Amino acid sequence: MIVNCMVYRPGQSGQELDIEKISDVLAEQDAFIWLGLYQPEEAFMHKIQGEFGLHDLAVEDALCAHQRPKIEQYGESMFIVVKTVSSENEHLRFGETHFFVGKNFLISLRHGASDSYAPVRERITQNSEMLDHGPGYPLYCILDFVVDRYSEFTASLGENISELEAALFRSEFDNVAVKKVYRLRRELLSLRNAAQPLEEICQQLIRLHEDIVPKELRAYLRDVQDHARHVVTDAEDMREMLTSAMHVNLAMVAVQQNEVTKKLAGWGAILVIPTIIFSMYGMNFKEMPELDSPLGYPLALGVTFIACFGLWRRLRKSGWL
Repeated sequence: MIVNCMVYRPGQSGQELDIEKISDVLAEQDAFIWLGLYQPEEAFMHKIQGEFGLHDLAVEDALCAHQRPKIEQYGESMFIVVKTVSSENEHLRFGETHFFVGKNFLISLRHGASDSYAPVRERITQNSEMLDHGPGYPLYCILDFVVDRYSEFTASLGENISELEAALFRSEFDNVAVKKVYRLRRELLSLRNAAQPLEEICQQLIRLHEDIVPKELRAYLRDVQDHARHVVTDAEDMREMLTSAMHVNLAMVAVQQNEVTKKLAGWGAILVIPTIIFSMYGMNFKEMPELDSPLGYPLALGVTFIACFGLWRRLRKSGWL
């Protein structure tokens, strides 16, 4: 359940901390704790609640893995929920990361599909001077990491869309391509719904929580906000492109079907002429002038051929054949 537990002090890159010593560190003025958890059990979470003084409602939400992205203020701490995304067998899987943020602590709690935050910890170690700004800096680094993952998958889906367009811009109906379009549109919608609330979360952190996000970190969070806005815009544009491509494919299929129908109708009209003429010879009439005329049969064939050729030429000129 415990991924990492680190204490950060001014001038230090971070030290591992035993969970039993959390209370002692929280009493220090300039130190803060980053506790990383993964799907903790309820009993353990209540223990953490007692150590950090977390609100009951926030803990209840954190134990449930199906929360909408949001930011809530509970006394002197905040509770933040963001959606995370990872890839499995070329399909997107979504999870959640919940944050408890106070003046001297950051608790990140992961649920479901989520990449490890080890690269974030390495990034923090390389920029240890930024740790003087408190837990707001690792919070920014995690949010930036999450949004960068959104951007990577948006770019990846964009490449798939380019391949799909080549398959859809044909006059043949491709059932596999249409199913893939539906899946991509659903994944893009999920990406948009995950990225869009991050704009509001960053906005609130910048405007309303100066104790957590000092002035020096606001520009960084505005950058995260801008990246989230780009993801939302790109996802909406690509969903529109997929819809248009699918409509174009259906229109091309319909045009091709109309062409086939026109040709079948044209040939059917031509075949009606000999059908009518020859069906007359199948009737049991005693008095038929063609029976006694030596030229009756050749004339009947000639008239049939001329009539069929004339109709074929007319339909050819009109584009039906």
